[in-house]
Amino acid sequence: MASSCFLRSILFSSPTNLSSPRSNSLSVFFPKNLTCSFPTSASRFESFSVSSIGSGSSRRLADSRKKISEVRSMATTAAEIGKDEKKRVEVFDTEENLAIDLAKFTADLSDKFCKERGAFTVVVSGGSLIKSLRKLVESPYVDSIDWSRWHFFWVDERVVPKHHDDSNYKLAYDSFLSKVPIPPGNVYAINESLSAEAAADDYETCLKHLVKTSTLRVSESTGFPKFDLMLLGMGPDGHVASLFPGHSLCNESKKWVTSITDSPKPPSERITFTFPLINSSAHVALVVCGSGKAEAVEAALKKTGNVPAGSVSAEDELVWFLDKPACSKL
Repeated sequence: MASSCFLRSILFSSPTNLSSPRSNSLSVFFPKNLTCSFPTSASRFESFSVSSIGSGSSRRLADSRKKISEVRSMATTAAEIGKDEKKRVEVFDTEENLAIDLAKFTADLSDKFCKERGAFTVVVSGGSLIKSLRKLVESPYVDSIDWSRWHFFWVDERVVPKHHDDSNYKLAYDSFLSKVPIPPGNVYAINESLSAEAAADDYETCLKHLVKTSTLRVSESTGFPKFDLMLLGMGPDGHVASLFPGHSLCNESKKWVTSITDSPKPPSERITFTFPLINSSAHVALVVCGSGKAEAVEAALKKTGNVPAGSVSAEDELVWFLDKPACSKL
């Protein structure tokens, strides 16, 4: 049972020898001078004489050439997208491989911050993001992570009862929180008995209390709380949290948490973190899967449209976790 927050702690598998920080993904970095290298064996694929090999080998050669072409295309796209030392994009052949890598990414950060500061502050969204965290509740992570030091928050929440099917709390509890021993007092749910405006104010008050007790750090550059890890999903329209395209809340610059009563996606009443709070996080993972979100991914990464996800940043590191269908427009 969570404590309420009104001041109660209530790319794909590429050729196997293609250089990558993780074996099941293609990583695209955004340094000042983008450099992409390809293995010698990849070059050899292009020097083979098709007439000298059998039809089966010919097909394999064609497949290999296609993969190499995709790698080069993705690298070219990265160069076109922008130059940001704090951003990288990782593309996975399957959502399963993405979930495996996301678990390691999260577990590594948990270990780092628990050792450095004795706590790990994590923020999640709702939707498909929670499903992609499923590997954390499996071996080896479910037994190796120090769950007692986790502090668990929501980047947005629908103002509905906790047991309601629309509740982000219920979604996270059923699939994640019920399977790991995070102390109930370290799970910060909204007070759903309040109005949306009052619930947002209450949640911000809760965060201010956690800053005073040093559970939450403060960004030296922005003055907003600095969460260790923000785990975000993205909608087909490019919204993140409950910040929707064209909505005035995307421009909110002073509040930490605010309310929305006219959400274009039901239910209409919600609370949401603002962009200054989201972007003050040390690490942000933006997790997006499926071809239905490919156009929004393209618009966000290439900055070609009014897509809220394109406004997401991080103080230390922003990582886009994409499956191959989600980046099909890049």
